[in-house]
Amino acid sequence: MDIEYYKKYEHRMGTRKLKLIGQNGKPVANTVVSIRQTKHQFLFGCAEFSSIPFANNELNQEENERAKWIFKKFFDLFNYVTLPFYWSNFENVRGQPDTERLKKTAQWFKENGCTIKGHPLCWHTLAPSWLLDMTNAKILELQLERIRREMKNFTGLIDIWDVVNEAVIMPIFNKYDNGITRICKSMGRICAVQEMFSAAKESNPGAFLMINDFVYTGIDAYEILIEGCLEAGVSIDAIGIQSHMHQGYWGVERTCEVLERFSCFMLPIHFTESTLVSGHTMPRGIEDFNDYVIDKWPSTPEGEERQAKEAALHYKTLFSHPLVESITWWDFVDGQWLGAPTGFVSQDNRLKPIYDELHKLIKKQWWTGAFNAVTDKNGEVTVSGFFGDYEAIAVGMKGNFKLDRGEESKEIKVALI
Repeated sequence: MDIEYYKKYEHRMGTRKLKLIGQNGKPVANTVVSIRQTKHQFLFGCAEFSSIPFANNELNQEENERAKWIFKKFFDLFNYVTLPFYWSNFENVRGQPDTERLKKTAQWFKENGCTIKGHPLCWHTLAPSWLLDMTNAKILELQLERIRREMKNFTGLIDIWDVVNEAVIMPIFNKYDNGITRICKSMGRICAVQEMFSAAKESNPGAFLMINDFVYTGIDAYEILIEGCLEAGVSIDAIGIQSHMHQGYWGVERTCEVLERFSCFMLPIHFTESTLVSGHTMPRGIEDFNDYVIDKWPSTPEGEERQAKEAALHYKTLFSHPLVESITWWDFVDGQWLGAPTGFVSQDNRLKPIYDELHKLIKKQWWTGAFNAVTDKNGEVTVSGFFGDYEAIAVGMKGNFKLDRGEESKEIKVALI
């Protein structure tokens, strides 16, 4: 690895001294040990809502075979997944939440090595219509109860949450009446966010809680909202930034400008919703992407090459910034949101070039290749690599360890079994 490459990603890498201990409790001295990385610490993720019927055995045979192929590719690339908790879909009939199906899906992802995020706990869009006959006080009560219920029911399965989604436009949203806009308009953004985060924190104190929104060019209300929330004592663990680029790639300059603006809060940054289309781009001037409704939005060969190139540059820009802790792509298969060709898999079941380009980065360039080393007389060996989970094998036995930030001075004892 050349020195310039290391400098660019040194905040993603660490060096630790391992001490290998055999089953007899003694150091495994002067022995060849094989070491390989098994998982990234950085969260490379994707939204995957179509997984729910597959994980719950609800597909026919043809659909099931296609899903098996899709998710084999998914798990070979990603270690993080976003599952949907849109209230009107999750609890279309009051008192009948879709808890068991989501639990089964989350458990399946966990068994396949993925960390899971729930999205979102509070959002004006897709708020259930049955809220509309209630007073603001009752709507708030039910919203907080909903947060507490989901947080408690999914503790240990889902411990990362987008608590509030798009609070900036929440009180001024005017496309249709909804209960959440009503209470946010009445309470104000900061008070509403504070209430939602407090309910989430008290229900699962160990959860990682995020605020999520989209950004415009220049200083905007999202930064002002975050500043106000932090001053009010809201326990925001990370800032979520949407980067839906249906109208064209932001470019390195704009991406860096956004990173610089939000870095001032010194909080982890998660790029929660990233997209680039592999067909024609959406016309400029459309503010709400949901307003762009067309019959077909095909993926094209030239669009796929552009998507792959721009996605790789987007990931490199974000991965090189020390505050960015995750990147989530929005949908693995084309057409799942707005019919747009934004996925890694085409409608005709092809892996698009974006998959190979990101696989080269995530599982090759940003992955510590397997290697052999020899322990010294004390059973010690020094290991350097990207932060994440590792496996050590020696004399037919195996042990696991982590390379983590900020613990380089500590020796890791690896018990081989």
